[in-house]
Amino acid sequence: MAHPAYPVGLRLAGRRVVVIGGGQVAQRRLPALVAAGADVLLISPSATPSVDVMAETGEIRWERRRYQDGDLDGAWYALIATRDRASNDAVSAEAERRRVWCVRADDAEAATAWTPATGRVDGVTVAVLSGNDPRRSAAVRDAVVEGLRDGSLTAARPHTPGVALVGGGPGDPDLITVRGRRLLAEADVVIADRLGPRDLLDELPPHVEVIDAAKIPYGRFMAQEAINNALIEHAKAGKAVVRLKGGDPYVFGRGMEELQALAEAGIACTVVPGISSSISVPGAAGIPVTHRGVAHEFTVVSGHVGPDDPRSLVDWAALARLTGTLVILMGVDKIGVIAEALVRHGRSADTPVAVVQEGTTAAQRRVDATLATVGETVRAREVRPPAVIVIGEVVRVGTPDA
Repeated sequence: MAHPAYPVGLRLAGRRVVVIGGGQVAQRRLPALVAAGADVLLISPSATPSVDVMAETGEIRWERRRYQDGDLDGAWYALIATRDRASNDAVSAEAERRRVWCVRADDAEAATAWTPATGRVDGVTVAVLSGNDPRRSAAVRDAVVEGLRDGSLTAARPHTPGVALVGGGPGDPDLITVRGRRLLAEADVVIADRLGPRDLLDELPPHVEVIDAAKIPYGRFMAQEAINNALIEHAKAGKAVVRLKGGDPYVFGRGMEELQALAEAGIACTVVPGISSSISVPGAAGIPVTHRGVAHEFTVVSGHVGPDDPRSLVDWAALARLTGTLVILMGVDKIGVIAEALVRHGRSADTPVAVVQEGTTAAQRRVDATLATVGETVRAREVRPPAVIVIGEVVRVGTPDA
């Protein structure tokens, strides 16, 4: 290529952009133009259903006809996205006369502008051009965007003291959200649960202080008040703090307690949802929590106290009457009495049960039983927490992996 393209960022808010053709190319390009605030006029006798919806909702204006000379009057930018070469040439010619920058999906060499492979991360726009090699452009774009998202490619950002409650997902480090991983890369202090994705801690820079807030059942633990105080102390010291929790912060994660303590102390807090083990672990073990014709609902229950414990807030009799899926978290040592209560209140003793230990990790294993046998099976197979228990006919839909 004798002359490379000159990169520039167009500010199209409130300015007319004319798109010729309503097919797949337009469907891909229109959302970015709408997001840029452009006044988009689509000229095409037909359009894809997605483009049609954009017109119906008022995001774009659509004139249902073929291109006519003069359609680029008042335009700042044009996109040609039809398969009609003669029509495309005519639009290009008008754009050249009117000095309107024009992109052609059918012939890059005949265009006066090219669309870069574009990605956006945390307010940064990454745009890549590599001549007439769109796959290479996309590959470079993806590599840069992924690096910015996961923190492997550093970029200067304003240091923002405060706390982020980050749901780390069920255990596999690849299942943390993109935002959660980026906040980890920016943290000064990480207060981590035992059930969080521990492998991610090895990726932290040496200067990051890691505080173990593991709550091991019936063992060493860090009291919730101490965790709250640590969050407040480090945030007040001007540090960026990540509270890394397993699963989702608000699914039996005491995230709201921490948020309330921070609010009382006047500390800014961001909550980053995580993939809950209640649905991800069964899925990783081949069990859908719902399935057409089998289960139309699923219920997630904490099993950390038994049905006969006065502290229990669970209506086990009502749960036994449900026909859908029951997912129990933190219930390994109580599953025997839980199963007995469900059977006593009317659930069939033959109801299938799957217990998935260390779900989504390399140590994952699945143990199958029924309500009648699960208590003894868990003891005989020496199942240990963390484990997710799935009760219901969906267990038979999946294939046991252990």
